[in-house]
Amino acid sequence: MRLALVHARYQLLETVRIPIAVVGSAFFPAVAMLFFVVPFAGKDPVAATYATAAMVTFSVLSANVFQYGVGVAEDRDQPWNPYTRTLPAGPAPRFAGRVLAGLALTYLSLVPVVVIGATLTEARTSAPAFLLALATVTVISVPFTLLGLAIGYSMPSRAAIVVAQVVFFPLAFGGGLLSAPDQAPGFVEAVAPFLPTRGAVELMWAAVGDYPVNPLSMVMLGVWVVLLAALAGWAYRRDEGRRFS
Repeated sequence: MRLALVHARYQLLETVRIPIAVVGSAFFPAVAMLFFVVPFAGKDPVAATYATAAMVTFSVLSANVFQYGVGVAEDRDQPWNPYTRTLPAGPAPRFAGRVLAGLALTYLSLVPVVVIGATLTEARTSAPAFLLALATVTVISVPFTLLGLAIGYSMPSRAAIVVAQVVFFPLAFGGGLLSAPDQAPGFVEAVAPFLPTRGAVELMWAAVGDYPVNPLSMVMLGVWVVLLAALAGWAYRRDEGRRFS
């Protein structure tokens, strides 16, 4: 655990040295809150609460897909990366440190969204529900972390940037993150339960309100976790084989 924390500290320092990397993951969700949630749903407590939860999910998706997808791909291009793979500690502390650092940055990216929701809208939730939502963030980070790792370990940095951008918006829109619960266009409602973003946002809605989750969305979220874990593991092993072949 100590080595994992050392690697996490290293990852955080590397990220903080480039402030735009921290600001970028929080920028779009915060802007979406200001331009779409505050003027259109801000005065309705229920709508504002669900919209804020959706923007939190949007931010979690953005933070994990880009920081892992792009960050891992860029790290693989650095001379330091092959050296760390030769250290006797093995890959586990390095991998755990990256995940811990990513989770810390994910929570940091949520601060603007939560502040806007609390100060500029009528979004309200109880203290237990807020704590449950905080814990839920860790749960819903899992599929998006795996997706980012799959992209980062399977592609060069230039390709990873493009793929992360191409994947991000369809997942957000198709999962219903940009609309009120069960009020997305018909084709979105038909596709949404099969996307990981829908299961994630339903868990957030259920955490902050009385939203009944769709069993199909939960099953598909589990399926996505398994598939993305297998894909990320395959990409990592392939990358390891290439490095040492």
